[in-house]
Amino acid sequence: MNGARLVAHQIRYEQKAYWRNPASAFFTFAFPVMFLVIFASLNRGARLKALGNISFDQYYVPAIIAFGVMSACYTNLAIALATRRQLGLLKRLRATPLPAWGLLGGMLGNSLVVSFILTALTTTLGILAYGVHAPYHVLPLVVALLVGGATFCALGIAVSTLVPNPDAAPPIVNFPFFILAFISGTFFPVASTSTLARVANYFPLVHFRQAVFAPFDPLQHGSAFAWHDLRTMTIWLVAASLFAVRRFRWEPRRG
Repeated sequence: MNGARLVAHQIRYEQKAYWRNPASAFFTFAFPVMFLVIFASLNRGARLKALGNISFDQYYVPAIIAFGVMSACYTNLAIALATRRQLGLLKRLRATPLPAWGLLGGMLGNSLVVSFILTALTTTLGILAYGVHAPYHVLPLVVALLVGGATFCALGIAVSTLVPNPDAAPPIVNFPFFILAFISGTFFPVASTSTLARVANYFPLVHFRQAVFAPFDPLQHGSAFAWHDLRTMTIWLVAASLFAVRRFRWEPRRG
């Protein structure tokens, strides 16, 4: 079996395992949809003067798309890897003919599949229920999703190496993620001149949100590729990948 077929086979396996765990699948999709319904309903009709007087929902739907992708690629992957490592599943898989890159490729591919399903669901709900305009530029959106998905998958793998046991995984993974999600303007715009915005600019969350928003922006003129944001995410992707390769462990910690 060649490399592409092997990864595709592993993605199918990961997809079957994912959908056979309805609790995990439910919360992956429930949180973005819940946040979308709550905040979009509360701010229906609101306008954002700082962003050219566009509607709040036109800003918020891309932000929730980014939040859903980050959750699927970072949170779920980090917790799943930490759990599998502690239960000895990674060690047993390492002893099979499946190469390491095949296993990780399958897990990353599964996260990207879930991300694109979430994107389609959130976009459709925003268009049908809240009058949000469909993305004006499709290719820049796809590129942003691929770069962002890969970046947060790499971050998820990197952070999983810092988790000592499965019980510690949710707080270690979620605590910094939700703080950065709030100060990155995921749930409401943050003034670009504020201290919180300056702190957020050092992290990839705000850049991913901006890269996803650009194709939805009705005031966007010319290319909708957010090159600065894509470049920043790529730097994080490389750094997280190097850290993950250096620190990754197949066996649980001893003692």
